Amino acid sequence: MTRPLLKVLLFPALLSLVACASTAQQAPQASAPPDTTRKPAAATAAPLPAEDVSKYRPVFAVPKPAPVAATAPAPKTTLPPTSHVNPQVEQRLRDQAYTNQNVKYTQGYRILVYLGLERDQVMAIRRAIISRYPDETDYIVFKSPVYRLYIGDYLTKLDAARGLARLRGLSPKLELEPTQVLLNKNP
Repeated sequence: MTRPLLKVLLFPALLSLVACASTAQQAPQASAPPDTTRKPAAATAAPLPAEDVSKYRPVFAVPKPAPVAATAPAPKTTLPPTSHVNPQVEQRLRDQAYTNQNVKYTQGYRILVYLGLERDQVMAIRRAIISRYPDETDYIVFKSPVYRLYIGDYLTKLDAARGLARLRGLSPKLELEPTQVLLNKNP
């Protein structure tokens, strides 16, 4: 009974020793240094083809140089610019300007300052932000039972990231949200 038990215990031990021995680092073997000497030029030259292939190469005649004329080149004449915009283009530009005046919204970013259930807390955070940055616009959105406080209308993500850095200490959690923002037409 002890003999099969001994075989069962010794066999896995023997296998693990063999596996460890096969993955162990090998001792460096002595090898000849690489040959860095130059070979003679004749030994490294490409072998010549067995047949003459020059009869297949195209032959081009050398062009004769063109006679140089002693005349001076004609002077360049410049024309004064005329009206580059015709009436149709002017009308289209006016139409596009009129259309652009009617655009009120664009894709941009707002900073989500507060998301929670307490109205008093959202109003306290809003007062703290507006007292410090009165030029920032704020939006309180209530979808029962959650209050959301958004700050700013930023056209680029870089501007929104700058605004987020300014508001960093006023709220525990700030997020940038891509949304439709109001365009400020006044420069």
